[in-house]
Amino acid sequence: MLVNGEADEPGWEVDPDDEWGVAVLATVGRQLKLRREAAGMRAGDFGIAVGYGEDLVYKVEGGKRIPRREYLEKADQVLDAGGLLAATWEDVKRVRYPKQVRDLAKLESRAVESLSYGIHNVHGLLQTEEYARALLGTRRPVLSEAQLGRAVAARMARRTIFDREPAPELSFVVEEVTLRRPVGGKMVLCRQLEHLLEMARLPYVQIQVMPTSRGDHPGTGGRIHVLKFGDGTAVGRADDEFDNRPVTDPRHVRVLELRYGIIRSEALTARESTAFIEKLLGET
Repeated sequence: MLVNGEADEPGWEVDPDDEWGVAVLATVGRQLKLRREAAGMRAGDFGIAVGYGEDLVYKVEGGKRIPRREYLEKADQVLDAGGLLAATWEDVKRVRYPKQVRDLAKLESRAVESLSYGIHNVHGLLQTEEYARALLGTRRPVLSEAQLGRAVAARMARRTIFDREPAPELSFVVEEVTLRRPVGGKMVLCRQLEHLLEMARLPYVQIQVMPTSRGDHPGTGGRIHVLKFGDGTAVGRADDEFDNRPVTDPRHVRVLELRYGIIRSEALTARESTAFIEKLLGET
């Protein structure tokens, strides 16, 4: 928006290495420019009409900037596009997220079962927005406010997996130490623990806690994640196996499943874990 004559940021920069994202923004930008010119509007006049600066109008039309939803909706109204420009948001919103996040979300959208063990923090699918923002804020070099907002939005967007029907079976094993670390402060941690208890009540979600006293389980090497699909295939990844690359070979996936199975057997049961989190919440 225009504030005291200065243009507020209407979107984010696109990753030049993201070929699909670049193509989407180039197409949307071209549509915006053609419709603006067909309406006989100069970029400056159009910017005033939609509430953004002329320079940023050129960036969006040139595919250099990811427009926000309100930008596309205002453009649709000003150019009388009948909803066609506003509808491009369905593709544009996915460009906001890094390619690796989109790829992971695509896999999660197909999964019928997910097995996740984490060692340093609460799994991304279980994080509250406040916790995610505080956690991502610890990265170095420090993320800019725009980068941080984009990273948090990408993480929150993955939570659509909980809305699927039929719902996938989701199993999480979290380390006790991650539930004690006050990421973002005590209040943020309290809300995170409350959120875990809410998620644990879902019939298709199982959350187990690995006590710190269990020091010899096979998860000490790092994270493990396995996604299983309806056609019988699966993909897995572990920090200390297979060069930390996704694997689909059934022999490799079975290794990760074996390790995860032992980890689950060493952790507290789901009921014991719920009681543990409730106790920890009362102490926080």
